[in-house]
Amino acid sequence: MAEKQQKETILVNGYAYPSIAPETLNAWLPDLTFVSTFSYGFTPEGQLIDLMDENIAGPAQAAGVQALMVLTPLDSQGAFNNELVRALLENPQAQNRLVENILANIRTKSMFGVDFDFEYVLPENRDQYTNLVRAAREKLNAAGYLVTAALAPKTSAGQRGLLYEGHDYRGMGQAANFILTMTYEWGHAFGPPMAVAPLDQVRRVLDYAVSEIPPDQLLMGIPNYGYDWKLPFIQGESRAEKLSLDEAAARAARYGAEVFFDEAAQSPYYYYTDGDGVSHVVWFENVQSLRAKLTLVSEYGLAGISYWNIMDYFPAGSEVLREMYQVAKV
Repeated sequence: MAEKQQKETILVNGYAYPSIAPETLNAWLPDLTFVSTFSYGFTPEGQLIDLMDENIAGPAQAAGVQALMVLTPLDSQGAFNNELVRALLENPQAQNRLVENILANIRTKSMFGVDFDFEYVLPENRDQYTNLVRAAREKLNAAGYLVTAALAPKTSAGQRGLLYEGHDYRGMGQAANFILTMTYEWGHAFGPPMAVAPLDQVRRVLDYAVSEIPPDQLLMGIPNYGYDWKLPFIQGESRAEKLSLDEAAARAARYGAEVFFDEAAQSPYYYYTDGDGVSHVVWFENVQSLRAKLTLVSEYGLAGISYWNIMDYFPAGSEVLREMYQVAKV
């Protein structure tokens, strides 16, 4: 009788807001290595803006899952503020204070490390951002803690655009312990209907990422949601509805919609007409599309995956993950 092949062990991260339902968090915990609590803020002077995340960190630790604190420069409207980033990065004393405050918070809450998620960093602050992450890693690693960084889905070093220019893949790969690629949001709430994470686009990002960062430092982002667009789409006016994957599937069944599968994007979609006679298109993830994404982990030799986000549970998704991989506990 042939021996059963041992499954590859991978790291699995999931982002969660403190508003996550306890039953949802508990459903996810067996399939997570890390849970990243979203998000802490900071002031220009380097003071930490606390997150009441004990309802995530406590159950996670009890289940053998390590909690990471996510640090973002979000303003009071929930938008990324690159002027706040600039003020911090151009003040060495504030950076030192911030790193000390991060370390103190991790110790106080018995967490495992920090995930830096600074988006729309100005190009002139790129290297300063890399240096901040490096300084944090040196300080935190010496104390036994982890530093990760979430990066925009770049396909080349010189890629233009504010989302990309402030993120140095090679530098950040050297600065942080792990890099989380945000390989999602091609299809997004304000954009035209398309797959959230088309596999051909995800491959382009991974091809570039592994040329700059050792694959065993990379966690590939996977979306745990879909979008429903009303048709016709009108740029600047239309806004798609975000759906859980269970709701996306249930909606197709409710309207008797035929689900199609885009071969290039390796993603499902369907059309339906609602009770008011309005046409819709839905792009989402299902077992087939998630399996296609998960296959990339072994193909590229990645460290694992990172779900954005785990606010809804998709049992079929967890089943396909367990079918393919063993989830590491650290």
